[in-house]
Amino acid sequence: MTTTRRHFLATSAAAAGAITLLPYAAMAEAHASNTFAAAAGDVTVHPIEHASFVMRTPVGTIFTDPVGDAAMYADYGTPDLILVTHEHGDHYEVETLTALVGENTQIITNPAVYAMLPDELKAKATEMANGDSGEYNGLAIDAVPAYNTSEGLLQFHPQGRDNGYVLSFDGLRVYISGDTEDTPEMRALENIDVAFICMNLPYTMDKEAAASAVAEFLPKYVYPYHYRGQDGGTQNPEEFAALIGDTANVIIGNWYDDAVMPA
Repeated sequence: MTTTRRHFLATSAAAAGAITLLPYAAMAEAHASNTFAAAAGDVTVHPIEHASFVMRTPVGTIFTDPVGDAAMYADYGTPDLILVTHEHGDHYEVETLTALVGENTQIITNPAVYAMLPDELKAKATEMANGDSGEYNGLAIDAVPAYNTSEGLLQFHPQGRDNGYVLSFDGLRVYISGDTEDTPEMRALENIDVAFICMNLPYTMDKEAAASAVAEFLPKYVYPYHYRGQDGGTQNPEEFAALIGDTANVIIGNWYDDAVMPA
């Protein structure tokens, strides 16, 4: 597929209709889900582990940054679309992708991961650079820059390499941060309904920076995710929720219970 500033991966459009966000339920079991109702069909979020999650949507089943044992994804069938934010091992594993893709699976990655893919996966993939826009089955997708800004952290996620994504379902906008600090691009987001916000040190940002960004771009619902770090860098999602207060509805998923985080 030719790379342009606008990618068309499929031509069928999603059905129109207003979307109502349902109140979230407490997530007491691993992989418990939350559903956001839409006239065209529900969008249901299933946390898997750390930065990996599955969304069942009106346009198909979407896997985000799937890594680890493919058996963790067995309940969700073959993905229609896989999103990969960047090349680190807790976001990209070629063995996992190879085990999960089906005949009709499409993959969207940042250019760095696209260049790493073996030919059989590259044939299913489209690269999107920071600022690119695309479409899958009527779903608009925007690649948002994801990078570090703090001195001493720049080597982890340099500016211009990695992606976050905004998925614009009909009436429901979902932001997936990938690995990033609270960049101007994140703070400038508008009309986000559901946001997945990373937080861990030394790789991304702390809970205070994440909460500050959320207070600026004001998503309706926030999933803190990717919050385990090293050398005391793990961020407490409940403390993040306390910082958020009434700014947004915080959904604390079971990202780590009974699971081993990828190295």
